[in-house]
Amino acid sequence: MFLVVGLGNPGQAYEKNRHNIGFMAVDEIVHRHSFSPWRSKFQGQLSDGVIQGQKIIALKPETYMNESGRSVQAAMAFYKIKPEDVIVFQDEIDLAPGKLRVKRGGGHAGHNGLRSIHAAVGPNYARIRMGVGHPGDKAQVATHVLKDFAKADAEWLEPMLDGCAEYLGDIMDGDDSSFMSKVAQKITPNRPNAPRLDKDPSGA
Repeated sequence: MFLVVGLGNPGQAYEKNRHNIGFMAVDEIVHRHSFSPWRSKFQGQLSDGVIQGQKIIALKPETYMNESGRSVQAAMAFYKIKPEDVIVFQDEIDLAPGKLRVKRGGGHAGHNGLRSIHAAVGPNYARIRMGVGHPGDKAQVATHVLKDFAKADAEWLEPMLDGCAEYLGDIMDGDDSSFMSKVAQKITPNRPNAPRLDKDPSGA
């Protein structure tokens, strides 16, 4: 059994914010795999379903970002889920928009949602770092992440969310490299006339 967590802030005012890309990813997973309707539990919204024969609990904490750990800890305790079987989707200002990385263990890099989860359950969970870009000035970070995505962002945002939902099974299998490659391919498909990487450019 896996716990899949999306980080964000509850309420209509925040739903299209960059900070809520984690909520968006989990919404797409629930939709694509026909999970149960959302219901209130563990200070959040909960849905469940099956992917690749495995039971998945999807959770969107409604505690606001900096208290996310309370909701995550409550769900983990109830379902007896180990940190290693927790997958968290988060916004990442240190990655360019449209870039994505998987990290397991290690620090929280100052992300308030991760800081709260670290404090509650430790660092040994997987996090999907979804790039939303940096405003260039540390003082502007809070304003940047609490702004809505621009319409132009749909060009990379929609395929990223789609890829996260389609290839979640790779994360469950521990194949982080495959997951990142497949999602990147969704975001930037190979051009028809692009040179093939498995061929010598000299034609040999």
